[in-house]
Amino acid sequence: MTEPGTSAGDVAAPAGAPGTPAVAPPGGGGRVALAAPHPAAVEAGRTAVAAGGNAFDAALAAAAALTVVYPHQCSIGGDLIAIVRPAGGAPKAVLSIGAAAQAVDVDALRAAGPRIPMTGPLSVTVPGVVAGWAAVFAQGARLPWAAFLEPAITLAAGGAPVSPGLARAIRDRAEIIAADPGLSAVVGGLAEGDPLVQPALAESLTAIAANWRTFYKGHLGHRLAAGLERLGSPLTAADFAAHEAEVTEPMTTEAYGATWAAAPPPSQGATFLAILGAEDLLPVTRRAQLARDALLGDPRTGPVDVDGLLLRTAREHAPVTAGPRPTGDTVAVTAVDEDGNAVTLIQSVFQSFGSGLLDPDTGIVLHNRGSMFSLDPEHPGRIAPGARPPHTLCPSIAISGDTVLALGCQGGRSQPWILAQVAGDALNAADPAAVVGRPRWVIGSRDVGYEAMTLLLEPGLPDTLAAAARGLGLDVATTAGPHDDAGHVQVARLSGGTLACASDPRADGIAAVL
Repeated sequence: MTEPGTSAGDVAAPAGAPGTPAVAPPGGGGRVALAAPHPAAVEAGRTAVAAGGNAFDAALAAAAALTVVYPHQCSIGGDLIAIVRPAGGAPKAVLSIGAAAQAVDVDALRAAGPRIPMTGPLSVTVPGVVAGWAAVFAQGARLPWAAFLEPAITLAAGGAPVSPGLARAIRDRAEIIAADPGLSAVVGGLAEGDPLVQPALAESLTAIAANWRTFYKGHLGHRLAAGLERLGSPLTAADFAAHEAEVTEPMTTEAYGATWAAAPPPSQGATFLAILGAEDLLPVTRRAQLARDALLGDPRTGPVDVDGLLLRTAREHAPVTAGPRPTGDTVAVTAVDEDGNAVTLIQSVFQSFGSGLLDPDTGIVLHNRGSMFSLDPEHPGRIAPGARPPHTLCPSIAISGDTVLALGCQGGRSQPWILAQVAGDALNAADPAAVVGRPRWVIGSRDVGYEAMTLLLEPGLPDTLAAAARGLGLDVATTAGPHDDAGHVQVARLSGGTLACASDPRADGIAAVL
């Protein structure tokens, strides 16, 4: 493993930078099960495995490629949360969640209320993806730092065909794209199959390959901060320089004969753990949803009622008005290798194309995670200088004997109940592809396209669910078929020495044992 960069500037390059052969250390270099929502991501992982990489290298290569081919869902201008497990070790949580500016004018935001803008410069927090990559890399990657970025750089410079999912996002967000010179120049008017060429992004990724710290303390971070300042953002170069990924102990629970690990607050991982294994999932989910909306916040800026999030108290919570709909928000990558290394990594720009801003100087789409903050001064998720927003990302790893499962999904606020519907069978079923392809339900309001709180059902689910939902005061709606709102689940598993994986048919992705 090569240390990912050695200084705060842009001169020093770690061993294995582009042009240097990627030579893996002795031991390993075996098979890897990898699932991701785009074929180019799996091909990038294949390149890493062919060079001797393990699950960490494959997951990072896939994640980097996705920031190029799926700019509506993720970017190096977004955030990252991961659960990682080095072979034979205990899982760790990686939270690279960017903070609000130290100079944020909270009073002005409240005066302009009732919510923080959904798009634009005031919705941007410091991006965490790059520091998150470095933290994941440090937990167990085998190849040199630059190796996993090489396929992404090639895709950005040479172009990649626009996928069906990206083409839909370009059509759906045409007005937002047209309003931003950066986005309109890069993706405006593109249709499925057209080449997506991003030379400025290729240059940024090349700089990160030479030294990832340039994104926070070098010329790349300074250029991004300057571009945001010109647009009216309070973020500064000092805010970028202050960012660090948090590597910490995950929260855990026992279910289905396994130990499940998820990220602590400000991630909603506790909500997933609270409902996991429930016999009557829908009413427990409704309780957990209300608790999350009322209690989730950043432990760095004030106390968070974790017992309440885990439903260990009898306290009832009134509904909280839902925020922006995070359409196309997220990508999940899962990887497990035959040695038992496991990674489940989620990176996101929150809403489709994030803040609706692409910095022309760097080619980077900027997320709008700041729109998740509350303007209520009493809410745990309130905006404050240096605070991290409540976060939807909740990847999980389960361990049971010789079985290791990496599980993650796209799905915005519905991620906990999407994962809870597949978790037990994903751990044990012979065919995980059948598990992720079957019908699912979600509950939400504006986040799933409805004003009132609604149970949204895919066709083929039992009628008893609709009756139970009405008993909980929920409206009921049914989609015409499999739907993006039901999430894009990615699964990778090692069990009894056998690797298996699956990628959700609702996305553009594939899964493969490499």
